[in-house]
Amino acid sequence: MATFDKVSVDITVVLGTTTMPIHQVLRLGRGAIIELDATEDDAVKVLANNMPVAQGTVVVNGNRIAVEVGELLPRSPDMR
Repeated sequence: MATFDKVSVDITVVLGTTTMPIHQVLRLGRGAIIELDATEDDAVKVLANNMPVAQGTVVVNGNRIAVEVGELLPRSPDMR
């Protein structure tokens, strides 16, 4: 198990996406609000090293935000 201590995995949770022109991106400032194509009830995507691995839901408990994994996605044949 000691060899797994050195493995690094980047985990990303995607709440939603949007498209905007570059001139709008350049004008974004602190506190800017970007509307996404999702609602708070939509499933989020969980990526490991930019590969989709699961879907889940956002769980808020006091000041903490977490993701509850609801479904593991099947791996593609080349990832086995």
